[in-house]
Amino acid sequence: MRTTIAIAVALMLVVAGCSQAPGAGTTTDTTDDVTGATTQPGSGTDDQSGQQVVKPDDPESDVLGWEAGYWYNETIDVNPDDGLNATELNETVARSMARVERVRELEFEAQVPVDIVTRDEFRSRQSNGSTPDDRRLLDNVKYESLFMINESTDSLAVQNSNSGSSVGGFYSPGEEKIVVISENATTPKLDEITLSQELFHALQDQKFDLSGFNQSTRELHNAKDGIIEGDGNYVDHLYSQRCKNEWNGDCLTPESTAGSGSGLANIGPYLIKYQPYSDGPPFVRGVHRRGGWEAVNDLYENPPESTEQVIHPDKYGTDAPAEFTVENRASNGWERLKVQNRPNYGSVGEAGIFAMFVYPYYASQGRTQVVPATQFFNMKQGSDQIREFDPLNYNSTYSTGWDGDKLAVYTNDAAAVNETGYVWKSVWDSEQDAREFAEGYRKVLKYNDATKVDGRANTWRIEGNEFADAFYVRQQGDTVVVVNAPSVSDLSDVRRGAAPTQ
Repeated sequence: MRTTIAIAVALMLVVAGCSQAPGAGTTTDTTDDVTGATTQPGSGTDDQSGQQVVKPDDPESDVLGWEAGYWYNETIDVNPDDGLNATELNETVARSMARVERVRELEFEAQVPVDIVTRDEFRSRQSNGSTPDDRRLLDNVKYESLFMINESTDSLAVQNSNSGSSVGGFYSPGEEKIVVISENATTPKLDEITLSQELFHALQDQKFDLSGFNQSTRELHNAKDGIIEGDGNYVDHLYSQRCKNEWNGDCLTPESTAGSGSGLANIGPYLIKYQPYSDGPPFVRGVHRRGGWEAVNDLYENPPESTEQVIHPDKYGTDAPAEFTVENRASNGWERLKVQNRPNYGSVGEAGIFAMFVYPYYASQGRTQVVPATQFFNMKQGSDQIREFDPLNYNSTYSTGWDGDKLAVYTNDAAAVNETGYVWKSVWDSEQDAREFAEGYRKVLKYNDATKVDGRANTWRIEGNEFADAFYVRQQGDTVVVVNAPSVSDLSDVRRGAAPTQ
C-alpha cells in the first residue's frame, strides 16, 4: 500500500515554534512543452485568469496531456466544496491524469479507479487488519529498541492509529485502485493535489511495477520509498506549482482536506516513516536536474540501497550497506525468533537511528535534546518557518556513517509474559562513527533513567518505567552491539559474553 503521509504535522510545528507547515518541495521549474492543448484568447471556456481556454479536438490516438476526453488545461464545471457526484469525479480524475502526464512526461497505460471514503471508514479498515504473531512481535521489539513504544503495547495498533489520523490517500498495487480520504462524511470531498500523487503512484506501478521492490524491513521500505515517494512528492510539488501558475489556480482544493497529523498516537514511528517524504524529493530533483526524467526513470532499475543514500545523495551508487550476520549465542532457554517469509531480523537504517535520537525532543516536549531541534528543522533563511522543500534534516553526528544494522529478537518460554530480549548489531564506516553512535545511544539510555550497573562492564539498568530492562553496550572497532534482556543476569543468556564481571 502506498500512503500519502500528511506533509504537515501539527504537533511537530507546535513544539518547534513554527507557524507554517512543511510542504512537498519548491522549485522554479514550472514550464514545459506538450503537443496538443493551447491557451489563447478566443472562444471557449474561461479560466480564472480571464483568458479563454480553446479546447482542441480529441487526438486520433492517446497523447501526453490528454486522458479519457479531457486535456490537462481544460476547465471543468466542478465545485470541490459541495462534494463530487460520479460524473464530477470521473471528470476530475481524467483531467488530473492528463496533468500528471504533462508534469512527469509519462503516459498512463490504463484508467485508474478512484474511491472516496471518509476518515472514519478508513480508520475502521485499518483496525480490521491481521498480522502473523511472529511479525507482530518483531515489530514490537523493534520500536522498543528505539525507546518509542514499550514491549507491552501493540506497535502495529499504534501505527494504524497514526495512519488513521494522517493519511490523505493511498494507491493499492494489489487492487490497482486509489482510495482518497475525505474529512466530510455527508458530502465527500476530494483534494486534487492528493489525487495527483496517488494517480502518479498508479502510473509508477504501471511503468515500473512497485510490487517488485524488496521492502521486507523498515530500512529497505524507506530506502525504496526514497524513489517511490521521492518521485511522487516531487511530481506532487510540480503539479501544485502549475496549479498556481500555468493553470491559473484552476485546481480542486476544498477547504477541508486530509488530517493534519495532530491526532498521532505516537510520533516516533511517524518520524521514521516520514524520512523519504522529506529527503526523497530533493534526491529525485537532483537526479532530474542532472539528467532529466530519463535519469529519474533509470532510478527504478537501480533504486537506493539504503536510507543513507537518500539522506546523503553523494553516497548513492558508491556506498552499499555492509554484509554481516548476527551470530546466535543464546542459551538457557532463550531462542531466536524466526519470522515466516521475512528476514529473521529487523533493520531501521540511518533514518530509524536518527529518529531514535530526535525522539526525546518530542517525548520531553522540548526539554531534552539529544539532537538539537535547530539541527533537525530546516528553516527558511532569515525566517521562523520550516522550508517547504526537504523540511527535516535526518543527519546527525550520532547517526552519520551508518553501514548497516540488524536486530535479532529472542524469546524464552520460561520468562515472564511479554518479556523478550534482543541483540542489535550495527556496523559503521569507521571506528569514530561507531564511537559516536555509542555515545549518542548512552545519552538515550540516560534520558530513559538508565544507571550503570556496578561490577559489570558496559552494563546499564532501567527501573521503574515503561522501558525497564537491562542493557549491555559494546563498541569494538567499527561495530556496536547492544544486548537487551529483562534482567542483568539474563544478558549473558541472550548473548554469551554480555555484561561480563569487571
